[in-house]
Amino acid sequence: MLARNRTEQGFTLIEILIVVVILGILAAIVIPQFTSASQSARASSLQSQLHTLRSQLELYQIQHNAVYPTLAQMWGNLTGQTDQAGGTGTEFGPYLQQAPTNPFTNGATVAVDNSGDWRYMAATGAIIAVVDATVAADANLGSNDFVAAP
Repeated sequence: MLARNRTEQGFTLIEILIVVVILGILAAIVIPQFTSASQSARASSLQSQLHTLRSQLELYQIQHNAVYPTLAQMWGNLTGQTDQAGGTGTEFGPYLQQAPTNPFTNGATVAVDNSGDWRYMAATGAIIAVVDATVAADANLGSNDFVAAP
């Protein structure tokens, strides 16, 4: 009988260990970049929503004799139809399809203080997002776009 030389085929433990270490290094480089991109996308979305909200609030104010919606009327008046102030019967709106969601808090509540997802001052029509201060700094949000969460 002839004896055959059998050579084992496969990877050694050292080779597998080297591949795992290289994959770990690559992951350590790539993961922070994805996190940064995610924060940047949220910040961009927030700024876009704020721009839309502010422009629609101004339109509402123009069509309602220089009166902004009250806090209680905020989302209802912006997402539905309204009559002009003074009861002329002219219907305006809707100004928004739905209440916007704050991308950093995933909520749509509005309040006069920092207890909601949005902070709204009915006297001036100013609206800003309630966001954690460290998150806002990481996302490079402008100071007119957010207020620090409690």
